[in-house]
Amino acid sequence: MAALFVMLAACGPRPDMASQPFRNPDAPIYSSAVLEPDRMAGRWVQVAGFGNGALTCGPGEVIIADGEIRWSLCLDQPQNGTGALVPGKQGRFGVADMQDWWVLWVDGDYRTMVIGTPSGQFGFVLNREATLPADRARAVGDIFDFNGYDPGALQVF
Repeated sequence: MAALFVMLAACGPRPDMASQPFRNPDAPIYSSAVLEPDRMAGRWVQVAGFGNGALTCGPGEVIIADGEIRWSLCLDQPQNGTGALVPGKQGRFGVADMQDWWVLWVDGDYRTMVIGTPSGQFGFVLNREATLPADRARAVGDIFDFNGYDPGALQVF
C-alpha cells in the first residue's frame, strides 16, 4: 500500500523549482537604513547568486548612472534589462520587470553590495571587481543568513 502512495505521488505535478524561494518568507528581512544611493553609481560585477541546481550562466553586470540601471544577471537563467532605478523606502528600489531590489548590505567603501527581495525569489552579490575577497565573502554569508536566506545555497562564480 505504501508503494502505491509513493507511485501516485510521483505521478502528481512537480513543484516549479524556479518559484521556490531561497529564503524563509516568514523570517524578517531588512534593507540598509544607512545607504547612500549616489554612491551606488557605476559598474558592478555579479560575483554570486542563488539558483536551483548549478547556475548555467556566468557572472552578470549592473551599471547604475543618472537614476537609470542596466543589468545582465544570472538568476537561474540570464535576465537582462534597462530602465529607471526608482527609489522607495531606504535601501529599496523598483527595477523594471523585476521584484523590488532590497539592498541588504553594502560595505563602507561601496565595493560589495548584497541584493535580496522579501519573497526570496532571488538574491545576488555585486562587487566592483570580479573577485570577492574572503573577508567580504564571509560578511555576505552572514548577511544572507541574518535575512533568512540559506547561505549554503549561494553560488559563487
